Amino acid sequence: MAIETDAIAPGLARPAASLRGPLAIAIACFVVWGLAYGLLDVLNKHFQETLHVGKAQSTWLQMAYFGAYLIMSVPAGYLLQARGYKFGIVFGLVVTAGGALLFIPSAQAASFTFFVGSMFVLAAGLCFLETAADTYVNALGPADKAPQRLNLAQSFNALGVFCGPVIGGALFFAEAPPAPGTDAGGMGAVQVTYLGIAIAVLAFAAFVALSRLPEIREADHGAAASADGGAGLWSRGHFRLGVLTQALYIGAQVGIGAFFINLVTETWPGLTSKGGAYLLSIATAGYLIGRFVATGLLSRVSPRVLLTLYGLINVALCLVVAAGLERVSAVALIAVFFFMSTMFATIFTLGVADLGPATKRGASMMVMAIGGGVLLPYPMGRIAEAFGTPAAFLLPAACFALVAFYGWRGAQPRPAAA
Repeated sequence: MAIETDAIAPGLARPAASLRGPLAIAIACFVVWGLAYGLLDVLNKHFQETLHVGKAQSTWLQMAYFGAYLIMSVPAGYLLQARGYKFGIVFGLVVTAGGALLFIPSAQAASFTFFVGSMFVLAAGLCFLETAADTYVNALGPADKAPQRLNLAQSFNALGVFCGPVIGGALFFAEAPPAPGTDAGGMGAVQVTYLGIAIAVLAFAAFVALSRLPEIREADHGAAASADGGAGLWSRGHFRLGVLTQALYIGAQVGIGAFFINLVTETWPGLTSKGGAYLLSIATAGYLIGRFVATGLLSRVSPRVLLTLYGLINVALCLVVAAGLERVSAVALIAVFFFMSTMFATIFTLGVADLGPATKRGASMMVMAIGGGVLLPYPMGRIAEAFGTPAAFLLPAACFALVAFYGWRGAQPRPAAA
């Protein structure tokens, strides 16, 4: 596989027009993992019904998905440093396709354990892909425009997230109990869906391999800055707290998605799981719209101000959800998605700001923080089983409080500690 070897400083050596093609390719990657994530929460509820797993046990899907990020992000960072952005993107796409293909024998066996293993492989590929693409978009242009670029790219991620529940709701849930002798578990639909994903991802990987993508060389800040590639990176308070905030934010996002259908079907009388999946698609449409709105707002509002405001709003909304109010809690949960929309991208760019040559290493740590998705789903499942699903949403409320604090105080860059 040929790798483009041009090396340029971010947004300096080439005019913006020449970077639009590489930026478009990187942004297209965001749709891939958006779709994979959008299907994840539908599969969670689908397997509760077809494989008869409990709420807490079903979260092993989320734990496998985000556990892969936790385990593979450091190797992904080293691969990115050694081989560059293009190789990282193609490698991630190929592994993702391999994981999608594993869903076919898993569905044939109708084994939840096999599905968990398949999800881990698929997510490992997404981890390599996201480490490369997030960092590439962040570096592919002027540093002061990085939050807008990444929010724009994440808008297309939200497009994939939106499509996931629409596809899953249409294919994985039946309107009525199936007739005897039919595919009662909907496993044929799972096989066809993931086979289609694998073929599309491999075709895109071939396209990227044949494309010319310039390597971006982070600006040289001298020997002292180079030391931040090691332990000195963690001496930067805004980065250290950014990684923690990102981990807990992702935990909140994943827990919210995992129990969305449970929450809305329990607080909206007469709503079926299929209807809940479609409500999830409405919520993710709000997430998609929120990304574009945030991209526009960031040209007028400081990223820190926007992050603080959105964090506080989501604290209030999650408390309404936790109250378990008929229909009102479901509507509040849908609104949460709009205000979550900018959080990952904004925390990411604030956290890796001013890291100089340590940017790739720092970015891999920020992607590793996505592994925080393993933190909340299982305890939320246990709380849901013991006290009802609404009570579980107190945990995301606490996480959004930290997000608001990070925007208010924690994201301000400070000199590295001596």
